[in-house]
Amino acid sequence: MPQPDISGNSPDFQADPYSFYAGLRAAGPVHPVGVSASAYEPGWIVVGHEEARQALNHPDLSKDWSSSLPDVARTAANLNMLESDPPRHTRLRRLVAREFTARRVEALRPRVQQVTDELIDAMAARPQRTADLVEAVAFPLPMTVICELLGVPDLDRARFSYWSKEVVAPSGDTPATRAHSELSLYLAELVASKAKEPGEDLLSALIRTRDEDGDSLSPDELIGMAFLLLIAGHETTVHLVANGVRALLAHPAQLADLRADWDGLLDGAVEEMLRYDGPVQNATFRYARRDVELGGTTIPAGATVLVSLAAADRDPGRFPDPDAFDIRRAPQGHLAFGHGLHFCLGAPLARMEGRIAIRGLLERLPGLAEDPDAGPPAWIGGSLMRGVTRLPVRW
Repeated sequence: MPQPDISGNSPDFQADPYSFYAGLRAAGPVHPVGVSASAYEPGWIVVGHEEARQALNHPDLSKDWSSSLPDVARTAANLNMLESDPPRHTRLRRLVAREFTARRVEALRPRVQQVTDELIDAMAARPQRTADLVEAVAFPLPMTVICELLGVPDLDRARFSYWSKEVVAPSGDTPATRAHSELSLYLAELVASKAKEPGEDLLSALIRTRDEDGDSLSPDELIGMAFLLLIAGHETTVHLVANGVRALLAHPAQLADLRADWDGLLDGAVEEMLRYDGPVQNATFRYARRDVELGGTTIPAGATVLVSLAAADRDPGRFPDPDAFDIRRAPQGHLAFGHGLHFCLGAPLARMEGRIAIRGLLERLPGLAEDPDAGPPAWIGGSLMRGVTRLPVRW
């Protein structure tokens, strides 16, 4: 088999990565990719579900890239849980979990509902009865929620929108590191401001928090945590909503069933959206500390490893008829939010936002459909996220 290109920049790959992954998976759960020895590019990809679960929680697959890229300077934004291993990861997650609780997330429900209603009100009032669903609802909803949660001033949210997009999928119009650097500098100023004048937001709470031993997050760790919460807490929900609506509109019989039984089917439908076409296509890189065996294949020490969540969640060994969208499926065990140590801390918030937004859109706009005159989808570049940059709809 030829070495596959998993850059995500091929139009055919962007339109249908799942067929590509299925071809790989048919030949085995773990494969070498490319010929570069650079730690900037993956040397191996994991496409089987069980092997992906193992890789996501494997102690010898490190998320701390500092030893693999010793010549690359770390910034404060890199001092976050996602780019850390135990014991540092354990410490950071414990401190954040003290404040980012289920109770705090649940307290956001009325505000999430209010923001959703206001965005759909504005969308429904458009006389032409057309809109870009990403621009109208899917993007501003999680942006508003995560900025309010962190205590980001209103006037800064336009800049946050630009930085978030550029960090996840650089456009190429500016140096790839510019948005990362600008966002880091802004967050440093925000943390300093919150330290002087704390509020009731999550960032202020993280500044105040102490564990039983008196440990707390350093200023740089606060910047890293804010960086992670902003990017992970925003971009994933954008594409959960947009991909979920796209899947339902493409399956009108299931859409009708969902509209007839919101209470019975909505939660399961959102889980199936996450499995079927989840927002995170591939996990961020891992680095083999030593030789690692997965699925009968040995990944050599020093290799860069990409775990494909999208491929794992279409594995027929775990999900029967995996390419079928079925809101009555029991998709427990999907890997859309990861697995193990790095399971997404914000999963409950993303699920809440997704359920509220999708129900609101489909209840308020009963004739919602993709705009047939809009042309082919405009896919996000790269191989990290899975989604469209715009979703023209009419009703």
